Amino acid sequence: MKNLIATLCLTIIVLLGSTTVNAQDLLLYGGAGHKEYLGCLNCNEFSSESVCNGFAQYGNEFGSNMWNEFSSPHGNEFSNSSPWNEFSTSNSVPVLVDRQGKFYGYFTINDSRHDAVEFSTDLRKIFERYRGDLEKVRKMLCAALN
Repeated sequence: MKNLIATLCLTIIVLLGSTTVNAQDLLLYGGAGHKEYLGCLNCNEFSSESVCNGFAQYGNEFGSNMWNEFSSPHGNEFSNSSPWNEFSTSNSVPVLVDRQGKFYGYFTINDSRHDAVEFSTDLRKIFERYRGDLEKVRKMLCAALN
């Protein structure tokens, strides 16, 4: 598991382009036309925008976000809009972009997609390791980021 976390961290650092203080915030958008903001992937874990803040809107497992498998199309692994659907090729799967709109790929565990984020295989492995328990997936992903 340490190798998985190290690989994920390295991939995200490469995505950002450098390890300098000027690193870009990576934002998640989903839904039709990717107009639904789903939170910031690498913001400070105490930020209200962070998916790592379990007490805020985008990281709360009970909110209407991608961490809630019961009340969100982004959290239900059978929804075409979900990053947790390993077969979805839908364009409504969340995308990862920076604040300037640079596209980093579809945030998905479907690592067969040519347009998936570079760390989709690692994300899938985390999802499988925790048998789809999205709260555990979120915590592991956030541990790798922080």
